[in-house]
Amino acid sequence: MGELESLRVFLAVAEQRSFTRAAQQLGMTPASVTRTIAGLEARLDVQLLVRTTRQVSLTSAGAVYAARIAPLVKGLAEAAEETREAQGITSGLIRISAPMSLGLKVLPAVLSQFATLHPETHIALSLADSFIDIVEEDYDLAIRISGPPTDKSTIWRKICPVPRVLVASPNYIASKGTPQAPEDLAAFACLSYSQEGQYEVWQLSRGASHRSHKAVGGFSANNGDLLARLAINGEGITLLPRFIIEDDVRAGRLVEILPDWNTPEIWLTLYYPPYEQLPLRVATFSDFFELYVKETQPL
Repeated sequence: MGELESLRVFLAVAEQRSFTRAAQQLGMTPASVTRTIAGLEARLDVQLLVRTTRQVSLTSAGAVYAARIAPLVKGLAEAAEETREAQGITSGLIRISAPMSLGLKVLPAVLSQFATLHPETHIALSLADSFIDIVEEDYDLAIRISGPPTDKSTIWRKICPVPRVLVASPNYIASKGTPQAPEDLAAFACLSYSQEGQYEVWQLSRGASHRSHKAVGGFSANNGDLLARLAINGEGITLLPRFIIEDDVRAGRLVEILPDWNTPEIWLTLYYPPYEQLPLRVATFSDFFELYVKETQPL
């Protein structure tokens, strides 16, 4: 292993305070991380880390060394990336946050095709339905399905609208009846997509008519796939993006409710930290993702 890679391993261990977690982050085995650190300490003739049964800590010399080399390693990595980008070569790591349902249903095909075209680019994907602080949590890109953005410090790129529909299981409708208007929803259990237990308010419109309904029922959750499964189990009516429940509707496990009433538009959106210019690897993935979505229309 080269000197620069040894320094990267050392900094990962120093940050993670663990050989095992550093190995997971770097895609190495704990044994190879241990050998790399031992080799670095032998070359320097200095102990950089103190190993205990519970954690790994920096020695005073290790702390000084880490502080000195961290900006140098970062600068060398950036210089190498900028040089490759200047030649139109896409490489390096892209850290992406995406919603769970989209990640499971749409992204596998996207990632596989992108990897075939850009084998030197590595994607680290984190799936979460909650909004994240893209700057604080050090992501290069976040994919979101939401209404208009409120965060003015980030860069937003709208890809396409995401249709939503009200659905319930045929058995639930057979036992409870079919709502004919939004006002009827008060007599039904409604499964709310929400964060931290707050109920969702469904805004419904048909022409000039507008109605709102507080989605109150026995369950709320921040994941669309879970709400779809609950609806299939006969627990109530839920409002979800069509791509999550389309197969279930086609198979007859769910039926649409109030199909002539519309909900406010939400969008599939990419957003980024406040870059002065998108890194080539991020711009390349963004263009590929947008083209894939518009050509295959998975939403």
